[in-house]
Amino acid sequence: MKLTNALMLAGGAAMAASCSTNEKAPQKLPNVVFVLADDLGWGDLGCYGQQLFETPNIDALAARGLRFTQCYSGTTVSAPSRSCLITGTHSGHTAVRGNRELEPEGQYPLPEGSQTLFRDLKAAGYTTAAFGKWGLGYIGSTGDPQKQGVDRFYGYNCQLLAHSYYPDHLWDNSTRVELEDNCDAVPYGQGTYSQDLIHGKALEFLEQQSGSDKPFFLWYPTIIPHAELIVPEDEIIQKYRGRYPETPYHGIDQGMPGFRKGGYVSQEYPHATFAAMVGRLDKYVGELVAKLKAEGLYENTVIIFASDNGPHLEGGADPDFFNSNGPWRGYKRDVYEGGIRVPMIISWPGHIVEGGQTDFMCSFWDMMPTLRELTGVASAEGMDGVSLLPLLEGREDKQKQHEYLYFEFQEAGGRQAVRKGPWKLVHMNVRSENARYELYNLDVDPGETQDILADNPEKVAELQAIMQEAHVPDPAWPLLPEEWAAAR
Repeated sequence: MKLTNALMLAGGAAMAASCSTNEKAPQKLPNVVFVLADDLGWGDLGCYGQQLFETPNIDALAARGLRFTQCYSGTTVSAPSRSCLITGTHSGHTAVRGNRELEPEGQYPLPEGSQTLFRDLKAAGYTTAAFGKWGLGYIGSTGDPQKQGVDRFYGYNCQLLAHSYYPDHLWDNSTRVELEDNCDAVPYGQGTYSQDLIHGKALEFLEQQSGSDKPFFLWYPTIIPHAELIVPEDEIIQKYRGRYPETPYHGIDQGMPGFRKGGYVSQEYPHATFAAMVGRLDKYVGELVAKLKAEGLYENTVIIFASDNGPHLEGGADPDFFNSNGPWRGYKRDVYEGGIRVPMIISWPGHIVEGGQTDFMCSFWDMMPTLRELTGVASAEGMDGVSLLPLLEGREDKQKQHEYLYFEFQEAGGRQAVRKGPWKLVHMNVRSENARYELYNLDVDPGETQDILADNPEKVAELQAIMQEAHVPDPAWPLLPEEWAAAR
């Protein structure tokens, strides 16, 4: 079913009534719930081919909505991928381009006055909230969630501290919340599991929206299934323990340097624990949907599910065992497909055709234009993304296409990639004397196994020009050799 004309023409907090001679109530703006998994691979869901563990609630979401097979994250690590998502810009333009740590506790901040998705939706009359991992500026900085349009924040501000599932504190807006049962006197793993607490706060938020005249935007950037590998003892882990071969992981444990400050604890059953963590995320998704239904919010709520980048190799994780990256080459921190192609599902009862699948090439920087058009707050002008609303409505002939998608990564010597149609150019070791380019045709070689650079000099030159144009130098994030940056 297509969206109503009233919805498409919405503006501000209210919408115009129908032009019919019979007076009708204004169409209410839809609520939005956006679940962002952390390091979940393209192949880690049953609806994307996972066969070694189950994700029934997320699969059910896909069965009720539209599943994307060519969705790309903002880039290949957390903070810049999130920056791309909430500002509508790709990683050659976005303000946060890496996971840089800053004192006292957090990452490089979004600048003051950034145009964010939260600010847009507040302008449209939405209540905005974020529950989970922020990573876009420490409390009190210009990137503080409350300074970027978030009405309510609860969770981790710092990505490094979010490596621990049993932290000694979280943040409720600008108030530090001490988790006293996660002190060193309590054996690690017997206190408060952070994601259970954060999830409970998200459910409370949904309860508070019941009966409200205001629409809401709930951003749910969970840290699951990012390493470390640990989960409470319950029926989920009991189901998987003993199902797989196991090689214990020896990590950073209580009393060791780095404990609760970025290190990953030891895990005797890494395979079973990873499966149980994804199972726990799946349970959370089911409970969010159930709460929406219980509060009478479900029918008017857009639900988006995605992952911030590809699967990691840290803390005992074994993406090859689970085929977490599906048919794609690479992992987190790679600009090959496995590092940046991610699952995405969008559901909206009565508006998006159920059980659909699309191979439309899209990216995280399309989310802001899409929600802008959906709410009528503003156009997509000035952003790198395109609105996906025509696609969601079933009007594929009206859907604007990307000319290309561009990605860059600050670490590992610098990496870039550009995709145009089936062609993909990868630039490795950008800041090194060993810099090299690789060219792939994804239509015939989706696994990026055959470098055809030497046979296609004209295509290489075309994509190199796009790559150079897409990267706008930022003194805070020096990616390229000085001579290239100076030549712009």
